[in-house]
Amino acid sequence: MVVSSLEGLSDAQKQELIASLSAIVVGTSGGEVSAESLSAVATASGNSLSGAWASVFASSVGKAKSVEDFCLAPGGGGGGGGGGGGGGGGDAEEAPAEDVEEVEEAPPAVDMFGGADDGGDY
Repeated sequence: MVVSSLEGLSDAQKQELIASLSAIVVGTSGGEVSAESLSAVATASGNSLSGAWASVFASSVGKAKSVEDFCLAPGGGGGGGGGGGGGGGGDAEEAPAEDVEEVEEAPPAVDMFGGADDGGDY
């Protein structure tokens, strides 16, 4: 999703975007990613960042050990993608029927007392 303006975003989306961009700025500049540093970068950019969002992002980056580990590398993750296209109908050829192999049944197992099924002592 390309964002060229914050106007079309909800408040939560704005806060998340500001917090994530602030974390990238602080983390890649070698600074300590803390709630205070994220809020300072947001303020310097002309935006405001709630303390809750700043704390969440600072904690997340801290658990990841670095911004590089926090951010996915290009092609390094994300969703599983959509499913394949459905059948298109039309004049498709029928797939040939598969041959079914018959599997031999295993011989009956001996009971744990080694006897046949003659009623024995047990």
